[in-house]
Amino acid sequence: MTRQRDSAPDSTSAGAPSRQSPAWQNWAGNVICRPARQATPGSAEQVAAEVRRAADDGLTVRMTGSGHSFTPAAATDGVLLRPGRLTAIRSVDPEAGLVTVEAGCPLHVLNAALLDHGLSLANMGDIQVQTVAGAVQTGTHGTGRDVGGMAAQVAGLELVLADGQILTCSAADDGGQFPGLFSGARVGLGALGIVTAVTFRVVPAFLLQAREEPMTWGEVLGRLDELTTENEHFEFYWFPHTEGCLTKRNNRTEGPERPLSRWRYLMDDEFLSNTVFGVTCGLCRYVPAAIPAVNGVAARALGARTYTDAAYRVFTSPRRVRFKEEEYAVPREALADVLGEVRSLFRRRDWRISFPIEVRVTPGDDVWLSTAQGRDSAYIAIHVPRQYPHQEYFGDVEEVMVSAGGRPHWGKMHTRDAGYFARAYPRFRDFIELRDAIDPERRFGNAYLDQVLG
Repeated sequence: MTRQRDSAPDSTSAGAPSRQSPAWQNWAGNVICRPARQATPGSAEQVAAEVRRAADDGLTVRMTGSGHSFTPAAATDGVLLRPGRLTAIRSVDPEAGLVTVEAGCPLHVLNAALLDHGLSLANMGDIQVQTVAGAVQTGTHGTGRDVGGMAAQVAGLELVLADGQILTCSAADDGGQFPGLFSGARVGLGALGIVTAVTFRVVPAFLLQAREEPMTWGEVLGRLDELTTENEHFEFYWFPHTEGCLTKRNNRTEGPERPLSRWRYLMDDEFLSNTVFGVTCGLCRYVPAAIPAVNGVAARALGARTYTDAAYRVFTSPRRVRFKEEEYAVPREALADVLGEVRSLFRRRDWRISFPIEVRVTPGDDVWLSTAQGRDSAYIAIHVPRQYPHQEYFGDVEEVMVSAGGRPHWGKMHTRDAGYFARAYPRFRDFIELRDAIDPERRFGNAYLDQVLG
């Protein structure tokens, strides 16, 4: 946390209070909106009917996911669609390696169903509570040498357009009357249409061996190229104000399966990483001078361990402590220099930050608004507990990221606008032209899209 006077959680409010519909807020509690009305459609046809009704009433319309974005991407003062009845897994084709699932299906439900069919996503992020459409539309990613984020694994989309038309697109059929739709809509922010179903390319189920161990800052930075090229999935966490890092290397293995014991899982992942961490964050709010010592203990407490389990169980972990987050993607070759500059900020600023800083990598992809579009990328994520002030910390780190040509995660806090993104993304103008053709009246608009798309 920054050493400022404690304040209440900041929130972004979309629209004036309305008696017609209850308020909606995101997981972190920093975004609140009061839509004119809410609906929970159960099919693409019902979504289309709601879009047409919104148009008749002169209202905008947005679809929310599980609320895990820290930006007001889903917020609206118009019609808010809830995805709770769009959760079916429509088809699973093991021979083709394809699964089609409705937009509101939580990732943990999809993962379990895929495993029952002997299948798996090739890569994913570090939590599985998001809806599939929410994860795809905001550019959710994990870490990987060879396989990119969620959008890079999408083979097709079903969308409801602003005129109520239901349209499908894929690499083979890239939008028909709207060329480029598949390239644009995979990370579309809901600006091109409401996604009602996603088709993923999937792979045979596989086991990952996770090797977690502490390392020093100097060792991680000195071995950064080795660690990211010799492991299929590598990430690490640096504990601010210390030399301590926790590294995680995930690689495919033939087995046998050796998952964490129930005791070890409860001790490390639930008790230490969530219960104890939540308590120490609360205490450190009142005694910020203790944070360096607490971080030093935390870096040592989460010791070395090795286990082997189904891929999604290794990729993901529970996150109980609520926080605010900023994350930027920088060119992979700039990672060491950017990390060094971020660390130097801690020497120049009077900060006391309890949350570790997370670092991941992905290969480049061809999705127009993917943060990895056209370049191998490294991701640096910073966090504070949701009740803490974040402005100085996030703002100063953002300046470092921007100077390195960074691209902010679409679902995490940032201050960039359309002018910046026009320079950061080679296909940004193509996306805007496509949006102009598909949604000229901005039926799917909101304040966040005004900021980031213009």
